[in-house]
Amino acid sequence: MVEITNLRQGAVLNHNHGVESDKALRIRVEGLSSQGCPVTVNGVPAVMDGRRFIADVDLTQKVNIITAATVTPYGNYSQELTALWDKKSFKRYHFYIDDHIFVFTDLARQRPAKAFDHFYLKGLKNIHDKYGTKFVLNTFYHNAHDEFLLKDMPDTWKQEFMDNADWLKFSFHAYSEFPDRPYAEASAEEFGRDWDLVQNEIIRFAGEEAYIPPSVIHWANIHPACAQECVRRGVNAYSTTCRLRVMGGPSLADRQKGGNMDQVEQRSASGIDRMPQTIGLDLHYGFTEERNYIMSHQSYYDPLLKMLFFASTGVTCNLVPLADIPGRYAEIFRKAEACGAEALMSASHEQYTFPYYSNYLPDHMERLECAARVLTEYGCKPVFGNDGILGNTAWDD
Repeated sequence: MVEITNLRQGAVLNHNHGVESDKALRIRVEGLSSQGCPVTVNGVPAVMDGRRFIADVDLTQKVNIITAATVTPYGNYSQELTALWDKKSFKRYHFYIDDHIFVFTDLARQRPAKAFDHFYLKGLKNIHDKYGTKFVLNTFYHNAHDEFLLKDMPDTWKQEFMDNADWLKFSFHAYSEFPDRPYAEASAEEFGRDWDLVQNEIIRFAGEEAYIPPSVIHWANIHPACAQECVRRGVNAYSTTCRLRVMGGPSLADRQKGGNMDQVEQRSASGIDRMPQTIGLDLHYGFTEERNYIMSHQSYYDPLLKMLFFASTGVTCNLVPLADIPGRYAEIFRKAEACGAEALMSASHEQYTFPYYSNYLPDHMERLECAARVLTEYGCKPVFGNDGILGNTAWDD
């Protein structure tokens, strides 16, 4: 038997993982040959050290196959892995904000002369003007708090949105905030119907330039039929995993009545509301190896789905107190540097910015700006994560 031990299926590799030239990324492949028999990696004879083998190979394509093979007295054995070359990688961040419907409700009723006169859009533009931040606003069709449908959003500001589409885009999130996990048992037809409702309205009032496929669906838990529909509709990168899983956050009752946000933030930081408390439950509810890998390496590529998966942001601004955001990012940066990852994420939820929301956070816009500032100071450039390899379009140039 032969096993590659320093790489995982779908590893996303960049200049931090080897020596990069214009034509190739040379990486080291290490592993074990159970019988100690000689190994080749992509045809290159490996250096043997007892049962260990080491070989340097060149990745020359965006998607690369790495094959370790050995011939033994008992037969021939091989292992094949897929690795993605993140060519000309750079530090970057994708910033998405979920649950948008309040801003459209306000615009339809208030009818300001310019869309960016509205306090929320003005706040996002101020952050963009300071740090270059690009935002994706994930959008609902229905306002579950104050009856409104996205079809009633005027197209009065279409040109304004088109003019700002280089940094502000809109995407599908769900039909409505409630029920939670709306697509856990939905059919592809039901899912596609809701997607089309939102996408068509976005294009109507903001222009096709302002639309982008989503990188997360409401609550991120979706039925396999919905996941397949995401692939079909152009989703290139997705948060954590498509499968149903244990998640944290305030309960439905807390969110509807207005909970204690200090308590919610403390529970979120501790992880107590999302992690099973025993090994048995952890193994039962979670794919432990995959979860540990993505949290350590930030992303991986699924060659069968042809989709990238990225780690949950680590900083969801409505769950992290303003004073804690720099420290939380410092830990994320430390982990990213340890594994050579350069594509990071940031997220939040729209409603916490609005004074009439039951869980209103007066400093929410400050939290968004703090996140953008810390990422910028670290040297990250703003990107749209669905473009190229998590915002790196070098292979498309």
